[in-house]
Amino acid sequence: MESIVSVSNLQKSFKSLKVLKDVSFDIPKGSIFALLGSNGAGKTTVVRILSTLLSPDGGTATVCGYDVEREGDAVRAAISLTGQFAAVDEVLTGRENLQIIGELGRIPNLKNKIHEWLVTFDLEEAADRPVSTYSGGMRRKLDIAMSLMGSPEVIFLDEPTSGLDPQNRLAMWELVKNLARDGTTVFLTTQYLEEAESLADNIAILHEGRIIAYGTPGNLKAILPQRGAHLNFASDADAEKAMKILRENGITVAGLSQEMPTLEEVFLTLIGEKQDGEPNG
Repeated sequence: MESIVSVSNLQKSFKSLKVLKDVSFDIPKGSIFALLGSNGAGKTTVVRILSTLLSPDGGTATVCGYDVEREGDAVRAAISLTGQFAAVDEVLTGRENLQIIGELGRIPNLKNKIHEWLVTFDLEEAADRPVSTYSGGMRRKLDIAMSLMGSPEVIFLDEPTSGLDPQNRLAMWELVKNLARDGTTVFLTTQYLEEAESLADNIAILHEGRIIAYGTPGNLKAILPQRGAHLNFASDADAEKAMKILRENGITVAGLSQEMPTLEEVFLTLIGEKQDGEPNG
């Protein structure tokens, strides 16, 4: 399939800290791609480079056929970005937030477009209330609606369900699936394995500045059991309890190391790891 995002040997450092060492992947047009990794793995740094907010130190990246360094204006015209925190004005109403974005983007038939997105995101009843009265899930939905006002070819969702309750998380999952069905390419970052497996056509696992695994959820499950993983525990007692549970579930254990038979268990080694001094994201 045609690649709409292509990344090759991407590198980025902050002073002496190498956040991205060698990152490469391709994203087919119209698909959902999940970049999976723990806090501080570098996921947000990748998104910032692809959305032209940061310059890489090495490697190349193109979005919609445009080089992110040399053709930044063209890239920005083709994409939209929703960060980890909803970028909405809490003093304004939901409708007014959408109105401002539409006017800035010179979107035709703006009144109809605003109504369309309010209905799509189930925000019509709350449209004329101040955003300060919205729940976290409603703010996140409004934030994404604002990002979609210009009908971008690619939308970057940086941890879109962070902080949401289970009900709103499921609603967000359905929204992401609908975006892809309508032809939008979705690039999402997440710490949640279940989220990546449920949504993504392809998953890349980012760890210590490198992509350590890439493929469909099914392919990764077939590949990753061949790899080893090391788990560290706070005490011998905790280790003994964990090893007992693992053995009872048929997982091969050797000391504090184990061969992980599923993607879920391999990802246990990524959760909670963060390099000292690494910037958030």
